[in-house]
Amino acid sequence: MEQVIGRIQEKSLLQKIEKSAEAELVAIFGRRRVGKTFLIRNGFSKKISFEFSGIHHANLTQQLENFSLSLTNAAGGLPIAKPESWLKAFEMLKQLLDPLVIKERTMVFFDEFPWIDTPRSGFMPAFENFWNSWASQKKNLVIIICGSAASWMIKKVINNRGGLHNRVTRRIRLLPFTIGETAQYLRQRKIKLDKYQLLQIYMAMGGIPQYLKEIEPGDSAAQTIDRLCFTKDGLLVDEFKNLYHSLFDSAQNHIDIVRALAKKGKGMSRTELIDACNLTSGGYATQLLSELSESGFISTYIPFGKTSKDVLFKLTDEYSLFYLKFIEGSKATGPGSWLRFISGSSWKGWSGNAFEGICMKHVSQIKKTIGIADVYTEVSVWRHQPKSNTEKGAQIDLLIDRNDSCINVCEIKFSAYPFEISKAYATELESKLSVFKQITKTKKTLFLTMLTTYGVKNSTKYPGLVQKEVTMESLFD
Repeated sequence: MEQVIGRIQEKSLLQKIEKSAEAELVAIFGRRRVGKTFLIRNGFSKKISFEFSGIHHANLTQQLENFSLSLTNAAGGLPIAKPESWLKAFEMLKQLLDPLVIKERTMVFFDEFPWIDTPRSGFMPAFENFWNSWASQKKNLVIIICGSAASWMIKKVINNRGGLHNRVTRRIRLLPFTIGETAQYLRQRKIKLDKYQLLQIYMAMGGIPQYLKEIEPGDSAAQTIDRLCFTKDGLLVDEFKNLYHSLFDSAQNHIDIVRALAKKGKGMSRTELIDACNLTSGGYATQLLSELSESGFISTYIPFGKTSKDVLFKLTDEYSLFYLKFIEGSKATGPGSWLRFISGSSWKGWSGNAFEGICMKHVSQIKKTIGIADVYTEVSVWRHQPKSNTEKGAQIDLLIDRNDSCINVCEIKFSAYPFEISKAYATELESKLSVFKQITKTKKTLFLTMLTTYGVKNSTKYPGLVQKEVTMESLFD
């Protein structure tokens, strides 16, 4: 078995499952290439006794034939005939498992579970019957079901209203690596890059293990991005379409929402998205947004002082943002393409938004750095549009509203060097704090907190302005 990098909570849960001495039905879901299968194959101390993976767009006959091959493999190579139905298939699986569960803890793994449930195949009723009538009574048995289509897994398995209602004993939503886990993963693969280089890679492709696996020793961030994103056979050149169409049956509306959000770095309301994408205002729009959220592509934020009715949706999948900004329709190809991009003005705006998104995903690390890891907080954004020429507007990247009567007002700045506060910017920051206090009427103490790559060069020039500093080093904890 290979070493599982990071995934501390997930590995701990798998160990509990292995030792629980109860029948377990475990559902694991997460986006494509995030490492679900790897985690299950390597997260237990015991070898999996039976593993079966659904085939994308295969018919019932093909799925059943594939099932018989998996049974043959698990039985040690003795040929097993193709079952006529899923009911008979699970009867054959019982015969294989019966002698095993009597002796020891036994692991059964169904990968790409949604793909098995082809139309009119009878798979789900057969699986429900298998679990309820037999598997749930075997205290030595662990059944793991895994799928990339997060929305399908939640609707058909976790929130099942039929035979699997409340039957799932454990659930794991596997998210991409944090930037700290990314650094750990690459170290394990003998990739030596400093934190600024790692940050650039993360901004382009996020913490997706299958993408990170393509990084080669001795290549810089620019070389890596060039090869994966701007060469004819680069892994990420065409990944965008494959990614969404593999997760959602009718992916075009999902892609339309992603495209709309990519154009609005500060987020959009539900109403704005419905108008921009020509969606109906009913349950379908809610379903699409839920599916994208559960799959980890978008995140929701409630503006400070507002309610859930005012929620903002933001595209927070790094690769999707990068693809739509630089890869799609790009005329630049081959070595040096990315270096040409980063000398232009479009890179500056994108890098700021990308760094902001990463900071918002790593709020727990930021809280630890500023000493409030154990303080209850609510994370939000804030924007005030002036209603007259005499009124001042303001926008705040990130607010950490604390239960100890304080608020960290965070300014996020990405720079290749220590950030220098100009006189005009210092005046802007003071105005921003003043407008926020005036409009929100908050009585809490405000701490201006600078989140930068290499720190603030001249904060002492404006004494009392910057109360806390967090650099990119903290994000790697």
